[in-house]
Amino acid sequence: MVDTPTRSRGGALHIPRSRGAASGLLVIVLGLWGALVPFIGPYFNFAFSPDQAWTWTAGRGWLEVLPGAVAVVGGFLMLTSRNRATAMLGTWMAIVAGAWFVVGRALAGPLGLGEVGVPVASTEAQRVWLELTYFYGLGAVIVFLGALALGRLSVRSTRDIAYAETRAHAVADRDAVADRDAVADRDAVADRDAEVTTHHGGAAAHKPSARERLSSLFGRRGRRDDHKLAV
Repeated sequence: MVDTPTRSRGGALHIPRSRGAASGLLVIVLGLWGALVPFIGPYFNFAFSPDQAWTWTAGRGWLEVLPGAVAVVGGFLMLTSRNRATAMLGTWMAIVAGAWFVVGRALAGPLGLGEVGVPVASTEAQRVWLELTYFYGLGAVIVFLGALALGRLSVRSTRDIAYAETRAHAVADRDAVADRDAVADRDAVADRDAEVTTHHGGAAAHKPSARERLSSLFGRRGRRDDHKLAV
């Protein structure tokens, strides 16, 4: 007889939490950078105009804060989820957020989303560095990490199968223990009921029939009559 491995429902969706952990953590860090750097960059003379700390503009909201927040949420799903579908949703969120960092400035004008200003730089190298770290390079790295995690999640490896089977066996063992405990509790209740019945019904274990009760009645009456005759 061939043993068939036990599989839980939806076992193909179960993955180890470490599957997207590294990429998810990096995406969270990059998303936080993208969302916060326009507000803290002016402290270090590293900003786009207006180069004032904690100044809100529509352009910053749409083109930097929004994709940064989406990247953080996507990275969190990649980092913490043990479900393949949820983790893949996180990777797609990261990819979309990274792509928006790259193309958002080009679409901001036609969509009326505002502007992020111009790089506040004294040299050409500083201007290029600002462009890369605020938008193009940042978005490209996030897209790369999301795509890398998506590729890994799309393939069900031997490790994933072993993890799903281990999880299924653990669930089966837990159910077996629960069933065994339930049977033991039921048997204990039955034994307790049997003891109570025996204790309280010892004298009534043999219930006299109608004939026996009638014979007993006539027997008592006969004994009373004999006593009267003897007197």
